Amino acid sequence: MKVLMLNGSPRPKGCTYTALEEIGRQLESEGISYEIFQLGHQPVRDCVACGRCGRSGVCVFDDDAVNEFVRKASEADGFVFGTPVYYAHPSGRILSFLDRVFYCSSGQPFYHKPAAAVASARRAGTTASLDVLNKYFGISQMPTVGSTYWNMVHGNSPEQVLQDAEGLQTMRNVGRNLAWMLKSFQAAAQNGILPPQAERGIWTNFIRG
Repeated sequence: MKVLMLNGSPRPKGCTYTALEEIGRQLESEGISYEIFQLGHQPVRDCVACGRCGRSGVCVFDDDAVNEFVRKASEADGFVFGTPVYYAHPSGRILSFLDRVFYCSSGQPFYHKPAAAVASARRAGTTASLDVLNKYFGISQMPTVGSTYWNMVHGNSPEQVLQDAEGLQTMRNVGRNLAWMLKSFQAAAQNGILPPQAERGIWTNFIRG
């Protein structure tokens, strides 16, 4: 089993990465591999609602990592999305990235796969950021992975994050809970308990002409 993590920070080994690595070490101790996908510092376009992905299955913009991430997501069993906190919300880059990832894929690579959101901040804005990221899970039938505190770490540098003992404990418990969910889903599938088939086809607009 493999977990795909998204580092939504432009810093390749900053505070968000430090939190993800703590989860990753716990996963490895449970026999589960992981990969940290670096969003990096390159420009990320927002979705322009062109509708091309509905016909081709891929985003029309192929000069960034969205389509690559979707391909990797299809092979992953679980996810962790990590974001730094800027103005009391997730980075605009990770939101633009995830809007296109989930829209162009119709969410299919993520259905019924457990996911955790992680926020890293110097001080505040973490819970608001987690609320935003968790909404991607809710609309994609993804079980949400919790912990013994909200999934956050605090610090203005990786060295400070490593001093956040409770934050690191929270990350390890995220890893434990994610590993337990993955193993439980695997055991269920082996015993013939498969994910439910969602009902589709009904769209109701709030304003009717």
